[in-house]
Amino acid sequence: MSSHLEKQPLKPLPLLPLRDIVLFPHEVRPLYVGREKSIAALKEAMARKGADGKALLLLSAQKKAKTNDPTPDEVFHFATLGQVVQLLPLPDGTVKVLVEGLSRARLIGFLPTEPYFECDYEPVSEPPSTPAEFEALMRAVQATFKAFVELNKRIAPELMQQVALIEDPSRLADTIGVHLALKLPDKQALLETESPAKRLEKLYELMQGEIEILKVEKKIRSRVKKQMERTQKEYYLNEQMQAIQRELGDKGDDGKTEIQELEDKLKAKKLSKEAHARMKKEIKKLKMMGPMSAEATVVRNYIDWVLSLPWGEETKDKIDVEEAQKVLDDDHFGLEKVKERILEYLAVQQLVGKLKGPILCFVGPPGVGKTSLGRSVAKSLGRKFVRMSLGGVRDEAEIRGHRRTYIGAMPGKIIQSLKKAESANPVILLDEIDKMSSDFRGDPSAALLEVLDPEQNSTFNDHYLDLDFDLSKVMFICTANSMHSIPQPLQDRMEIIRIAGYTEDEKLSIARKYLIPKQQEANGLKDIKVRLTTLGVKTIIRRYTRESGVRSLERELASVFRKVAREVIAGDKGPIVVDRRRTKKLLGVPRVPKDKNENVDQIGMVNGLAWTEFGGEVLHTEATTMPGKGKLIVTGVLRDVMKESAQAAVTWVRTRARRLGIEDAFFEKNDMHIHFPGAFPKDGPSAGVTMATALVSAITRIPVRRDVAMTGEITLRGRVTPIGGLKEKCLAAHRLGITTVIIPRENKKDLRDVPKNIRSVLRIVMVDTVDEVLREALKLEHPEDFFRTSPEVSPTPS
Repeated sequence: MSSHLEKQPLKPLPLLPLRDIVLFPHEVRPLYVGREKSIAALKEAMARKGADGKALLLLSAQKKAKTNDPTPDEVFHFATLGQVVQLLPLPDGTVKVLVEGLSRARLIGFLPTEPYFECDYEPVSEPPSTPAEFEALMRAVQATFKAFVELNKRIAPELMQQVALIEDPSRLADTIGVHLALKLPDKQALLETESPAKRLEKLYELMQGEIEILKVEKKIRSRVKKQMERTQKEYYLNEQMQAIQRELGDKGDDGKTEIQELEDKLKAKKLSKEAHARMKKEIKKLKMMGPMSAEATVVRNYIDWVLSLPWGEETKDKIDVEEAQKVLDDDHFGLEKVKERILEYLAVQQLVGKLKGPILCFVGPPGVGKTSLGRSVAKSLGRKFVRMSLGGVRDEAEIRGHRRTYIGAMPGKIIQSLKKAESANPVILLDEIDKMSSDFRGDPSAALLEVLDPEQNSTFNDHYLDLDFDLSKVMFICTANSMHSIPQPLQDRMEIIRIAGYTEDEKLSIARKYLIPKQQEANGLKDIKVRLTTLGVKTIIRRYTRESGVRSLERELASVFRKVAREVIAGDKGPIVVDRRRTKKLLGVPRVPKDKNENVDQIGMVNGLAWTEFGGEVLHTEATTMPGKGKLIVTGVLRDVMKESAQAAVTWVRTRARRLGIEDAFFEKNDMHIHFPGAFPKDGPSAGVTMATALVSAITRIPVRRDVAMTGEITLRGRVTPIGGLKEKCLAAHRLGITTVIIPRENKKDLRDVPKNIRSVLRIVMVDTVDEVLREALKLEHPEDFFRTSPEVSPTPS
């Protein structure tokens, strides 16, 4: 034990600051020195070698290792007095030095020297202690150190023998302190403990803590070693991490595990009580599974899906009716009924504050803007927009999801759309809802019954999630080309908004306002003066497209601008005028034959009006008679309803034969043939009056007026009942140059849908019976006297 000496100032010595290192007395340690101040301090120490050949200097740890040029306040003032054993300059300018700690020292003051620190110091004496106390402490520390070395594989066993031979308590404490993996503050505290007895007590306490940690690590290694026999290295590492967490209870600040991340996500989400309880159960199950097992992957995917859904996360609606109207008007021309319905919804929302999402269904021919209208609705409401195509969907699981028992199970399209939208109140567009079909895997349209019912969809249950999710705040918009393939229960849940085809004037306005500027910019002609004349655009509409929408029109306009762009590249810098003649030159031979009506009134030839998915069409109907046995032949790719309508027309004609001046024997000696030219399928009852008129004309040999077109369903009593698609049919008649249109009187209410400019040029005749149709359509000298030969309603069989 060193004697207690009086503290007295000695000759100042250079100071070497150390990064993350505490040098203890009796410790020999190599150092790599690179800082200029530190190298200068070493050189000064070597230059001041004493008579005994010792190059003395002071060594003290920096408070912050990252500090490159520490000030006196940034260095611990409790240091170690050491000597330079060996100094070796290296080629890169740094110095390797071997230093040995001699004793503890306390820095008294820093001298104003450059370029190194020079300090006054005083030696630190150690207080005395009783031999018995030292003996007991030394035995306890040596025994504990032995146990520590046995558990710690990083310390050589030979060190234990060296420690056993040390008799000086101070040296024993310093030697053991060097080999403990302690943090810098702990090592500095050990250095600053002047009393050897207190130092040994502190060491004993630190080693006991380290031994406990090493025992846990050994236990973990033992457990993981057994698991390693049945899995791979990655599994071992994951299990070791989990075992550490189970033993220590906390991972610390180094980062979060996957389980912790999932638990944090669960806390942040506003799940329903049912979903929250299910997630806690699933996360607990995941904790107990091996991370590489197949079931763990299934559970993890399920948890990820549930936590990725927007539970209670909604976007705020922009309830501004005027702004919404501006957005709708800017994006779409016409479509007044649809816009009016959207603005009504917004107005009610503004008054009520909360409204269940309506289910709107836009029905109309292709290309009229149904899908883009849905996007504009979302934009006007300030909601997220997701388009979901149902064309070709034939599996119920596409809507409701697969149960988790299946391999590769996933939620249905509804839940997927909500995840994509990241909002619980988006606008979801169910596109082409009429194109769904069913097979042995179920009927997807039946699965939509719950989705599209505002009274039921607040508890929509997806098979994969098996949790109730609220869809009542979602605004569903469906699109369809026709209603006949949509089941009636599904139609009942939707508000049907019919979008008719565009008139020629509307197409012209759309082309001017939207399509031409869009295609001019898309084809690089924004800065070139290109003008399409009105006749040029009408030529494209009439001779190169036949559609209700404007999709083909946009394609043809794009073709025109591409060809103009080629001319510009060739040297034509404008201004360029595209008139009717130049349009035909650019687009080639017209693809649509010019609409034309018959030049003369003909017998058995009637202009019928039909509705198709592509808009209205004039259906030329031909009828003729020939010798036979009263057989009826109907041709022209007809479906059942239309064939039955033909039978009804023949029956009505036969019941009115006497009033029409037809002999009863005519139907026994002649066959009747009705033909509808054109290869496209035809169906529906609205051609009843057309066929009846054609038959009467063919049998009585009275011509039919070529400027008349008609539509209406016929009954056996001769009544004319209402039909659908009146607007499209009137547009088709107008396009063909027909001046008179005969319609059922019950369709009078639908005339408001026909544009005013069309109504002003058409003579629309409303009828209740076929008698009125014949008086109007047949070319008679005295129409008012026709069909008044007998008052009977139905003839008495002879």
